[in-house]
Amino acid sequence: MSKSVTTQATARRPLPGDLRERLYRYALYLTGCVVFASGATLFIHSELGVDPLDVLSLGVLEHLPLTIGVVQALVAAVCIAIWSVWNRRRPVLMPFVTFLLCGSLIDLLLLADLSWIASVPSLCVAVVLCAYGSALIIMSGTGIRAMDLIVITLNQRWKVPFWGAKVGVEAVLLTLGWLLGGPVGIGTLAFLVFVDGLIQPFMSFNSRALNLTNHGLTHTGGVGGPVLQATR
Repeated sequence: MSKSVTTQATARRPLPGDLRERLYRYALYLTGCVVFASGATLFIHSELGVDPLDVLSLGVLEHLPLTIGVVQALVAAVCIAIWSVWNRRRPVLMPFVTFLLCGSLIDLLLLADLSWIASVPSLCVAVVLCAYGSALIIMSGTGIRAMDLIVITLNQRWKVPFWGAKVGVEAVLLTLGWLLGGPVGIGTLAFLVFVDGLIQPFMSFNSRALNLTNHGLTHTGGVGGPVLQATR
Protein backbone atom coordinates (compact mmCIF):
# COMPACT_ATOMS: atom_id res chain seq x y z
CA MET A 1 0.00 0.00 0.00
CA SER A 2 1.41 3.37 -1.00
CA LYS A 3 2.11 6.10 1.52
CA SER A 4 -0.58 8.38 0.00
CA VAL A 5 -3.26 5.68 0.25
CA THR A 6 -2.27 4.96 3.85
CA THR A 7 -2.45 8.66 4.67
CA GLN A 8 -5.92 8.97 3.12
CA ALA A 9 -7.19 5.92 5.01
CA THR A 10 -5.82 7.31 8.26
CA ALA A 11 -7.44 10.67 7.58
CA ARG A 12 -10.83 9.04 7.06
CA ARG A 13 -10.58 6.96 10.25
CA PRO A 14 -12.26 8.76 13.20
CA LEU A 15 -9.88 9.74 15.96
CA PRO A 16 -10.66 8.23 19.38
CA GLY A 17 -11.46 11.70 20.74
CA ASP A 18 -13.81 12.41 17.84
CA LEU A 19 -15.52 9.06 18.34
CA ARG A 20 -16.02 9.73 22.05
CA GLU A 21 -17.49 13.15 21.30
CA ARG A 22 -19.82 11.71 18.68
CA LEU A 23 -21.03 8.99 21.05
CA TYR A 24 -21.46 11.56 23.81
CA ARG A 25 -23.60 13.76 21.57
CA TYR A 26 -25.78 10.84 20.47
CA ALA A 27 -26.21 9.76 24.10
CA LEU A 28 -27.25 13.30 24.98
CA TYR A 29 -29.66 13.35 22.04
CA LEU A 30 -31.29 9.99 22.84
CA THR A 31 -31.61 10.89 26.52
CA GLY A 32 -33.26 14.16 25.52
CA CYS A 33 -35.72 12.35 23.25
CA VAL A 34 -36.72 9.90 26.02
CA VAL A 35 -37.11 12.69 28.60
CA PHE A 36 -39.10 14.89 26.21
CA ALA A 37 -41.36 12.00 25.15
CA SER A 38 -42.00 11.16 28.81
CA GLY A 39 -43.11 14.74 29.43
CA ALA A 40 -45.30 14.79 26.32
CA THR A 41 -46.93 11.55 27.49
CA LEU A 42 -47.75 13.13 30.85
CA PHE A 43 -49.23 16.16 29.06
CA ILE A 44 -51.58 13.82 27.21
CA HIS A 45 -52.36 11.84 30.38
CA SER A 46 -53.27 15.02 32.28
CA GLU A 47 -56.12 15.70 29.82
CA LEU A 48 -55.56 19.41 30.42
CA GLY A 49 -54.20 20.19 26.95
CA VAL A 50 -51.00 19.41 25.06
CA ASP A 51 -48.36 21.20 23.02
CA PRO A 52 -49.26 22.47 19.51
CA LEU A 53 -47.63 19.55 17.70
CA ASP A 54 -49.52 16.99 19.77
CA VAL A 55 -52.74 18.99 19.38
CA LEU A 56 -52.34 18.44 15.64
CA SER A 57 -51.23 14.81 16.03
CA LEU A 58 -54.14 13.87 18.29
CA GLY A 59 -56.52 15.84 16.08
CA VAL A 60 -55.45 13.78 13.07
CA LEU A 61 -55.92 10.59 15.09
CA GLU A 62 -59.56 11.56 15.58
CA HIS A 63 -60.05 10.94 11.86
CA LEU A 64 -57.34 8.51 10.71
CA PRO A 65 -56.17 5.16 12.18
CA LEU A 66 -52.53 6.19 12.53
CA THR A 67 -50.11 6.57 15.44
CA ILE A 68 -48.61 9.70 17.00
CA GLY A 69 -45.20 8.67 15.66
CA VAL A 70 -46.48 8.37 12.09
CA VAL A 71 -48.36 11.68 12.22
CA GLN A 72 -45.37 13.53 13.64
CA ALA A 73 -43.13 11.97 10.99
CA LEU A 74 -45.52 13.25 8.30
CA VAL A 75 -45.44 16.74 9.84
CA ALA A 76 -41.65 16.59 9.85
CA ALA A 77 -41.61 15.52 6.20
CA VAL A 78 -43.75 18.51 5.23
CA CYS A 79 -41.58 20.94 7.21
CA ILE A 80 -38.38 19.49 5.74
CA ALA A 81 -39.80 19.69 2.21
CA ILE A 82 -40.74 23.36 2.69
CA TRP A 83 -37.30 24.13 4.16
CA SER A 84 -35.53 22.25 1.37
CA VAL A 85 -37.37 24.04 -1.47
CA TRP A 86 -37.18 27.42 0.23
CA ASN A 87 -33.43 27.17 0.82
CA ARG A 88 -32.63 25.14 -2.30
CA ARG A 89 -30.87 22.51 -0.25
CA ARG A 90 -31.14 18.76 -0.10
CA PRO A 91 -33.67 17.37 2.42
CA VAL A 92 -32.19 16.54 5.81
CA LEU A 93 -32.71 13.38 7.82
CA MET A 94 -32.25 14.01 11.53
CA PRO A 95 -35.25 16.35 12.08
CA PHE A 96 -37.41 13.58 10.60
CA VAL A 97 -35.78 11.01 12.92
CA THR A 98 -36.42 13.25 15.94
CA PHE A 99 -40.15 13.55 15.26
CA LEU A 100 -40.55 9.86 14.39
CA LEU A 101 -38.56 8.75 17.43
CA CYS A 102 -40.24 11.05 19.97
CA GLY A 103 -43.70 10.33 18.57
CA SER A 104 -43.13 6.58 18.63
CA LEU A 105 -41.83 6.78 22.20
CA ILE A 106 -45.03 8.60 23.19
CA ASP A 107 -47.10 5.83 21.57
CA LEU A 108 -45.12 3.27 23.58
CA LEU A 109 -45.27 5.15 26.90
CA LEU A 110 -49.03 5.64 26.60
CA LEU A 111 -49.39 1.87 26.92
CA ALA A 112 -48.21 2.12 30.55
CA ASP A 113 -50.66 2.45 33.44
CA LEU A 114 -50.53 6.11 34.48
CA SER A 115 -53.81 6.18 36.38
CA TRP A 116 -51.98 6.67 39.67
CA ILE A 117 -50.80 10.15 38.60
CA ALA A 118 -53.39 12.91 39.05
CA SER A 119 -53.93 15.52 36.34
CA VAL A 120 -52.29 18.55 37.95
CA PRO A 121 -49.13 16.77 39.20
CA SER A 122 -48.89 15.10 35.80
CA LEU A 123 -48.99 18.51 34.11
CA CYS A 124 -46.37 20.00 36.45
CA VAL A 125 -43.93 17.12 35.91
CA ALA A 126 -44.63 17.21 32.18
CA VAL A 127 -43.53 20.85 31.94
CA VAL A 128 -40.19 20.11 33.60
CA LEU A 129 -39.52 16.97 31.54
CA CYS A 130 -40.36 18.57 28.20
CA ALA A 131 -38.24 21.63 28.94
CA TYR A 132 -35.27 19.59 30.13
CA GLY A 133 -35.57 17.10 27.27
CA SER A 134 -35.64 19.97 24.77
CA ALA A 135 -32.52 21.45 26.37
CA LEU A 136 -30.66 18.15 26.02
CA ILE A 137 -31.70 17.73 22.37
CA ILE A 138 -30.55 21.25 21.52
CA MET A 139 -27.27 20.82 23.42
CA SER A 140 -26.52 17.58 21.54
CA GLY A 141 -26.45 19.52 18.27
CA THR A 142 -28.37 16.64 16.69
CA GLY A 143 -31.89 16.39 15.34
CA ILE A 144 -33.32 19.90 15.59
CA ARG A 145 -37.13 19.91 15.61
CA ALA A 146 -38.43 20.07 12.05
CA MET A 147 -40.68 23.04 12.83
CA ASP A 148 -37.64 25.06 13.89
CA LEU A 149 -36.17 24.70 10.40
CA ILE A 150 -39.07 26.84 9.19
CA VAL A 151 -38.73 29.20 12.15
CA ILE A 152 -35.04 29.83 11.50
CA THR A 153 -35.62 30.31 7.77
CA LEU A 154 -38.32 32.89 8.50
CA ASN A 155 -35.84 34.67 10.75
CA GLN A 156 -33.00 34.58 8.24
CA ARG A 157 -34.89 35.37 5.03
CA TRP A 158 -37.75 37.60 6.15
CA LYS A 159 -36.10 38.98 9.30
CA VAL A 160 -39.04 37.86 11.42
CA PRO A 161 -37.98 37.87 15.11
CA PHE A 162 -37.16 34.33 16.21
CA TRP A 163 -39.81 34.31 18.95
CA GLY A 164 -42.39 35.74 16.53
CA ALA A 165 -41.65 33.12 13.89
CA LYS A 166 -41.86 30.34 16.50
CA VAL A 167 -45.19 31.61 17.81
CA GLY A 168 -46.50 31.89 14.25
CA VAL A 169 -45.53 28.35 13.24
CA GLU A 170 -46.89 26.87 16.47
CA ALA A 171 -50.10 28.88 16.02
CA VAL A 172 -50.61 27.23 12.62
CA LEU A 173 -50.17 23.75 14.11
CA LEU A 174 -52.41 24.62 17.05
CA THR A 175 -55.19 26.00 14.86
CA LEU A 176 -55.15 23.02 12.49
CA GLY A 177 -55.13 20.59 15.41
CA TRP A 178 -57.96 22.40 17.19
CA LEU A 179 -60.09 22.37 14.04
CA LEU A 180 -59.49 18.61 13.78
CA GLY A 181 -60.57 18.07 17.40
CA GLY A 182 -57.19 18.00 19.17
CA PRO A 183 -57.11 18.70 22.94
CA VAL A 184 -56.46 22.37 23.76
CA GLY A 185 -56.46 23.64 27.34
CA ILE A 186 -54.44 25.10 30.15
CA GLY A 187 -51.76 22.53 29.45
CA THR A 188 -51.27 24.03 25.99
CA LEU A 189 -50.72 27.45 27.54
CA ALA A 190 -48.37 25.93 30.13
CA PHE A 191 -46.30 24.39 27.36
CA LEU A 192 -46.04 27.61 25.37
CA VAL A 193 -45.16 29.74 28.41
CA PHE A 194 -43.19 27.52 30.76
CA VAL A 195 -41.59 24.87 28.54
CA ASP A 196 -40.28 27.40 26.02
CA GLY A 197 -39.27 29.67 28.91
CA LEU A 198 -37.34 27.00 30.84
CA ILE A 199 -35.22 25.64 27.99
CA GLN A 200 -32.55 28.35 28.15
CA PRO A 201 -32.20 28.21 31.98
CA PHE A 202 -31.88 24.42 31.79
CA MET A 203 -29.16 24.71 29.16
CA SER A 204 -27.30 27.17 31.38
CA PHE A 205 -27.67 24.80 34.34
CA ASN A 206 -26.33 21.87 32.31
CA SER A 207 -23.34 23.91 31.16
CA ARG A 208 -22.42 25.42 34.51
CA ALA A 209 -23.46 22.81 37.07
CA LEU A 210 -23.03 19.59 35.07
CA ASN A 211 -20.26 20.83 32.75
CA LEU A 212 -22.09 19.65 29.62
CA THR A 213 -20.97 21.17 26.32
CA ASN A 214 -23.65 22.93 24.31
CA HIS A 215 -22.93 21.57 20.83
CA GLY A 216 -26.10 23.11 19.42
CA LEU A 217 -25.30 26.74 20.10
CA THR A 218 -21.55 27.13 20.48
CA HIS A 219 -20.09 26.04 17.16
CA THR A 220 -21.30 28.62 14.68
CA GLY A 221 -22.97 31.33 16.72
CA GLY A 222 -26.18 33.15 15.98
CA VAL A 223 -29.66 31.83 15.41
CA GLY A 224 -28.58 29.76 12.42
CA GLY A 225 -25.92 27.87 14.37
CA PRO A 226 -28.03 24.92 15.51
CA VAL A 227 -29.19 24.17 11.96
CA LEU A 228 -25.69 23.59 10.69
CA GLN A 229 -25.01 21.14 13.49
CA ALA A 230 -28.38 19.42 13.59
CA THR A 231 -29.03 18.76 9.92
CA ARG A 232 -25.88 16.81 9.10
